[in-house]
Amino acid sequence: MDGSLAVRPGRTAVSVAGRRELVAGAVGGIVESFDWTIYAVLAPFFASQMFAGDDGLTDLLAAYAGFAVGFVVRPMGSYLLGRIADVRGRRFALVVSMGTICLGSLLIAVLPTAATIGVAAPVLLVLLRALQGVAMGGENPSVAAYITETAPPHRRFLYSALSYCGAFIGNVLCFAVVGGLLLVMGRQGVVDGGWRIGFVVAAVFGILAFWVRNGAAESEEFEASKRAAGPRPKTIAHARNMLAVFLMTTGTTVGVYFGTVYLPEYAAKAGVVHSAATNLEMIPSLLALIAAMAVSGLLADLFGGMRVFRTGALLLAVGTVPLMTALAQGWLPVWAVATCYLVLGVAPTTAVANVLYSEVFPVQVRVVAMGVPFTLAVALFGGTFPLIAEALAAFGSLTAVPWIAAGTAVVTLLGTLVLKR
Repeated sequence: MDGSLAVRPGRTAVSVAGRRELVAGAVGGIVESFDWTIYAVLAPFFASQMFAGDDGLTDLLAAYAGFAVGFVVRPMGSYLLGRIADVRGRRFALVVSMGTICLGSLLIAVLPTAATIGVAAPVLLVLLRALQGVAMGGENPSVAAYITETAPPHRRFLYSALSYCGAFIGNVLCFAVVGGLLLVMGRQGVVDGGWRIGFVVAAVFGILAFWVRNGAAESEEFEASKRAAGPRPKTIAHARNMLAVFLMTTGTTVGVYFGTVYLPEYAAKAGVVHSAATNLEMIPSLLALIAAMAVSGLLADLFGGMRVFRTGALLLAVGTVPLMTALAQGWLPVWAVATCYLVLGVAPTTAVANVLYSEVFPVQVRVVAMGVPFTLAVALFGGTFPLIAEALAAFGSLTAVPWIAAGTAVVTLLGTLVLKR
């Protein structure tokens, strides 16, 4: 499963259609990542309005807990929408998930504050995040299967990388929007209601993605599997590879959330920066990450996906603590640390993961078998990471955060030994 699979019959003229389907997959990544990043980045601004605690720290921890809830429910969403994707089709599931994510953003944008409706404000906010979490739980696994089944056989890892780039394009757009809001409105203006603009933008992106996906074609490989006779394979029969996906996702998801979501806050907690420029400073690093993703996909198609994946995981394991120490000590600026961390560690692992995971499961159960362990790892380790990091910082243990990230990268390396290719 290292990118050397034989060409499937009937897939030699896939290039044009493959590009169309690539766009349909990538736009969802843009919307999904924009949604979960905009919540995390804006949490310090809306926490005092939506969570009426006794102090700012309590409000922020509650807001990050709401962020985590959106991930706790992802495994359930992965199973529910995964079943839809495996039975009704990839495109149908992708349209459903995008419509739900878009609706959640729009409702958050107009949600009254705690001062207006009391405790109902945080309750409704968490429920809306949970609804989005269910939809997001089926999003990435469905895209992974869709891209794996529609990409040119000799370019699967490149297409995987390009589709996942949508997630980081969403990050770039998010930091640009938040940075722009802070520069134009100031911190207090964003706190006083400017944060809602971020969720309005998320809803607009969602509407555009819904339109693109609604006109996309279904996977030919999925259609062929529906026509084929024979018993449906049991998902539990693939327990070993499901365990491998869980372990391999553990360190990669922490790397993604540390590098793209929490790093600005980590830099602020370390006393390195204290300005709106932090969000804008992340943009060049994320653009470098996108370029590195494409290069990683090309290298995986040439030399094998597992080699590229292991290289990235190893660099995350050995490089995280030195990089974050250099940041905290002021030896390196935020942009340099972010760029090294994202390009050398995050890019090689995330670029190839979708295809690397998908190809080891049969078409009939691919989305559920890949999606449940993937989203479970994201929920346990990725979605909770900002909350755990913030709690450690509150108790004076900020230096433990990089060690946690490095430790999960070691787990990812061990997971590659479990995967049966």
